[in-house]
Amino acid sequence: MDVLTKEQRSKNMKSIKNKDTKIEVILRKALWAKGYRYRKNCKDVYGKPDIVFKKNKIAIFCDSKFWHGYDWENQSKRIGTNSEFWIKKIGGNIERDKKVNEILMSQGWTILRFWDDEIKKDINHCINIIESKLINS
Repeated sequence: MDVLTKEQRSKNMKSIKNKDTKIEVILRKALWAKGYRYRKNCKDVYGKPDIVFKKNKIAIFCDSKFWHGYDWENQSKRIGTNSEFWIKKIGGNIERDKKVNEILMSQGWTILRFWDDEIKKDINHCINIIESKLINS
């Protein structure tokens, strides 16, 4: 049972952003500072990656641990309220991410996915991975 009313829950869910999240902005600013130019939330690339290098066919996704199911085997057991809904919701997100990866790879794209903690704690490591893919593409 949800502790919030339907209206309160609706308001909370509507305030969750799907683009220009904090982790996306951190990564984009770091790339921009290094002189890299990219497209963001590119609608003509399947799955609308957060950052796209079209010329190099590199798609980058910035995934939050909760919404994209980091360590889902263990985390799914810890959900307290409305667990049936959340398990279905996050499970669907995980499956969608797999499908996006498969389709983009079949089209010749390189896919990079970074967890929010990776971006927050070691942005330089993320940048190094991206740079190595850009150089080798």
